[in-house]
Amino acid sequence: MGYNPLYIASLNSGSNGNCYYVGTDTEAVLVDAGLSCRETEKRMSRIGLSMQQVRAIFISHEHTDHVKGLCTLSAKYNLPVYITPGTLSGCRFNLRENLIRMLCGNSTIQVGAFTISSFAKIHDAQEPHSFMISCNGVNIGVFTDIGDPCAQLISHFSQCHAAFLEANYDEGLLSKSTYPYFLKRRISGGRGHLSNEKALNLFNSHRPPFMSHLFLSHLSKDNNCPDLVKRLFDQYSVNTEIIIASRYSETEVYAISGQAAGRSA
Repeated sequence: MGYNPLYIASLNSGSNGNCYYVGTDTEAVLVDAGLSCRETEKRMSRIGLSMQQVRAIFISHEHTDHVKGLCTLSAKYNLPVYITPGTLSGCRFNLRENLIRMLCGNSTIQVGAFTISSFAKIHDAQEPHSFMISCNGVNIGVFTDIGDPCAQLISHFSQCHAAFLEANYDEGLLSKSTYPYFLKRRISGGRGHLSNEKALNLFNSHRPPFMSHLFLSHLSKDNNCPDLVKRLFDQYSVNTEIIIASRYSETEVYAISGQAAGRSA
């Protein structure tokens, strides 16, 4: 542990598209495919990543911002897609049947050197799941689109060396926004999205001492502010680096070693 890091990046994070990369020197997986195939390739190229190393795509749920580029990306690179039956039934397209790998309930899947743990999450989709990707003794969590933290989320979060964690909205900004009441209720009603405050409580209460990086993810364009939420978390970050996963561009690639971690060269 420490000599074979995992390399992670957010290619985009927000209601306009979500895609997260976790890889070694030789292979990788994607969680969600909410960008077009061309945009995914472009963003990966800009930060020195290659689709040729990707071995599979894991889909968290069927909302468009998580699956928009899935069919083209999967078909072009002949990539298996791990997806729950409910999520697949909610998608408005047909994946190539030979590339579908069904996720059933809480599962542990082996893809190359990676062990991926999937578990049900609370969100207003048909059969949504979150994921923890493990390799070389390092655990990376992808925890977005969460209405409320459940026991499974808390358990997996407490094992992560780095995580993409939703901090979708500030409660004050949402209450004052021009969104209609039904949409405010959808966001904050327990099956929508995680507020800054709930995300911070999860971080403060269940962060393991070895968590080196936290990517604040799926920030609302209208009901949150990157500077506001980063300042909020920085007050409590101690030895964890806080990064904003942008809705406009890719992040840098970060090397997560399981002990000390930092930006890749």
